[in-house]
Amino acid sequence: MDKILGKRGFTLVELLVVIAIIGVLVGLLLPAVQAAREAARRMSCSNNFKQIGLAIHNYHSAYKQLPTHGTGTNPLLTAEKTNNGPWDHHRSSDMGNRMRLSMLVGITPFIEQQALWEQISNPMGTTYPAMGPTPDVLAYGPWATEIPGFRCPSDPGVGLPALGRTNYSACVGDSFSAHPHGPWNTYRTDKTGAAGSRISSRGFFKTLDKTMFRDCLDGLSNTIAAGEIATHLGDDDKRTVGWRNNSDKNPTWGQVRNNPSACKGKVLPDRPQFWDPAYTGDVNATHGRGFKWADYQATFTSCMTILSPNRELCGPYNSTGVTLVATVSSRHQGGAHVLMGDGAVRFITDSIEAGDETARQISSGYRDGEQSPYGLWGALGTRASKEVIDAEF
Repeated sequence: MDKILGKRGFTLVELLVVIAIIGVLVGLLLPAVQAAREAARRMSCSNNFKQIGLAIHNYHSAYKQLPTHGTGTNPLLTAEKTNNGPWDHHRSSDMGNRMRLSMLVGITPFIEQQALWEQISNPMGTTYPAMGPTPDVLAYGPWATEIPGFRCPSDPGVGLPALGRTNYSACVGDSFSAHPHGPWNTYRTDKTGAAGSRISSRGFFKTLDKTMFRDCLDGLSNTIAAGEIATHLGDDDKRTVGWRNNSDKNPTWGQVRNNPSACKGKVLPDRPQFWDPAYTGDVNATHGRGFKWADYQATFTSCMTILSPNRELCGPYNSTGVTLVATVSSRHQGGAHVLMGDGAVRFITDSIEAGDETARQISSGYRDGEQSPYGLWGALGTRASKEVIDAEF
């Protein structure tokens, strides 16, 4: 009877076995949970991009053109003029924004950010004019505003030295040389300079110039309108900060123009996603990828279809973030999202066919309508080069 009524519990060995089994189950299930979370974040990222696509279409319906990438005010005050000419796009100003506003600014009323647009489009007291100062002025509240619809949940970037971050950028084609001035080449007044700028402006968006849907002769469903970008996290990630060596003046503008892969090989051998720290000390801490949603400069809100997704940023040693080869990138595994001109969102893998990565970029010396040397990837980034898209992507 005592044996029947006696208390019986788990032995130490049994407890250890149970704990071990639970540990194994958690280890097996945790990756699946993480994968499910990332799948949800990726879907949310895609949905944000679809909303941007819808906003672009609604903007075009309202104004009969696309939102201009590189627009705003430029008072051209004598006190602000320098030897670089009237644009001075890289210089900060409280008197105007130097035509540096990205296309994302124009679509704010169409993504339920009407209140923010009202702040931007009206003077802010006597301090800032309508359309605000240059997009690098931290004290101007709208430029420092983080807009949820412009962020991908998979990207953990937050806080200074960035202002309002964005993970979505305008596609300007398969050439970078005309990006600072679009068709208005202020440094070259001869016919060759103007023609080179026009020939280089081949993307869905033409910087500092208006574009319409009818300009996409290759078809909206065959033309990339915008691409996803990963924002800089303060490390030496080759996708989010450019490599340059100001001391040795390397690479030069000509080197990057003649070979968009000029920066390849400047990474750590054992960590190929990161630059060798010896070569990134000259980079401005505020010039990280996606750091300013309102700024049209290439580092912040532009992408090109030159190098394949998640390849390195590469620009001249003296670049201020305007002139550089900047492709799409993401925190997703194996590729990045792109928004097509018809509003569809596609996931492009890193292995997309991208032609000759060392081919000289499209600029002066090429003919109008020249087919892209960067394969299927380059063809998707151009709006009117008559390439035939005969493969799935």
